[in-house]
Amino acid sequence: MHLRLKQLIWIAAICATPLALQAQQFSVDGHSFQVHGYVSQGFVDTGSGGNNWLTMNTSDGSLAMTEGAVNISTQITDKFRVGAQVYDRDFGQLGKWHPQLDWAVADYRFTSWFGVRAGKVKTTFGLYNDVQDMNFLATPALLPQSIYPTDLRDGMLAHLGGDVYGKVSPKHLGTFSYTGFVGERRDGLYGGYIYLEQGSGIDFTSFGGLQYGGDLRWYTPLKGLLVGYSGMNQHILGTGTFSQFPPGVVFTQQSTKNQTNQFYAQYAVGKFRVDSEYRHYVYNVNLGNPQILWVFYDTTVPGWYLAGAYRVAKRLELGSYYSRMWAGYTTDYPGDVQPSTVSSPDRHCYDKVATARVDLNRYWNVKVEGHFMDGYGNTEVYPGGFYPQQNPQGLKPKTNALVIRTGFNF
Repeated sequence: MHLRLKQLIWIAAICATPLALQAQQFSVDGHSFQVHGYVSQGFVDTGSGGNNWLTMNTSDGSLAMTEGAVNISTQITDKFRVGAQVYDRDFGQLGKWHPQLDWAVADYRFTSWFGVRAGKVKTTFGLYNDVQDMNFLATPALLPQSIYPTDLRDGMLAHLGGDVYGKVSPKHLGTFSYTGFVGERRDGLYGGYIYLEQGSGIDFTSFGGLQYGGDLRWYTPLKGLLVGYSGMNQHILGTGTFSQFPPGVVFTQQSTKNQTNQFYAQYAVGKFRVDSEYRHYVYNVNLGNPQILWVFYDTTVPGWYLAGAYRVAKRLELGSYYSRMWAGYTTDYPGDVQPSTVSSPDRHCYDKVATARVDLNRYWNVKVEGHFMDGYGNTEVYPGGFYPQQNPQGLKPKTNALVIRTGFNF
């Protein structure tokens, strides 16, 4: 089916969604099943002659920002719950209308302090990683891309494996919530990293590997204050072929270190909320073909953001955030020209954002958002939103973007 026709079908589905808002529950053999989901349509414009962003042709204005999901779940017993979600999107070159199983999980809570989950489980990591599939909950149209890049959603959202989790509430110390996870990361072939490497002459056929880590968060005795830490290690293997030098030769990418540490805090009181996160990501990798070219890359990507939101009225919320990301690397590839300082636009992306969210009713919201970006990150080693394929004439050091996004949830 032609992409434009698919897009029109999605937009029609968005407009028709309110008709189905009441059909959310049914019973089978005495078990009640809940059906929920959302559809979303966005528009992004970076201005005539500006950089194209997020794999879309945004310098001409782009409607290629469509996504949706449907999930179903049921409570088998008081302690046992199962559910699954199917997701699809078309963000420029991301997703490309290839539906995927977002998550499918069986969850058994033995007590408040111990439970287990298994299947394709959403990864609890930082404040918002496991709710990236519910944009209708967020104030901004796009979460801070320094920490939650939409380019990497496929690899970040969930893992195929299991969790242990629980909560404990020591007297006078608030509540501690923990999650430990182990499983396998499986990236789809229509994500940002796969697409970035296609621009370097590499066609991946598989990308993923072992993933394990945990999250510990403290709901402090001070009402509304949450602080936490997440950590993860991964052992990633990517396989594919060269499309250039020489074409068809087998390509391998194998990590020697893939580690992420993230610290976060949030304070919410009344109509006001402020939160901040800091992430330090290290990716050391050997790649190529040992018989032709074998290269080592040491990549470091630190980033942070500070965000705030205020509910001005029942249906209007205003928000803003400042996001900073750096992407540097060293390599033993002879003759490789590497960016020298963090002040270079190809080493960083600083994003100032202002957003307004209007809740037209309990199911339908519209978000209008301005991005004012300095730099475009490193387009060789880390997908930071800007890609050579969409910018063949080179990238400009600054980008302004208007994002308008509307969606229904049910």
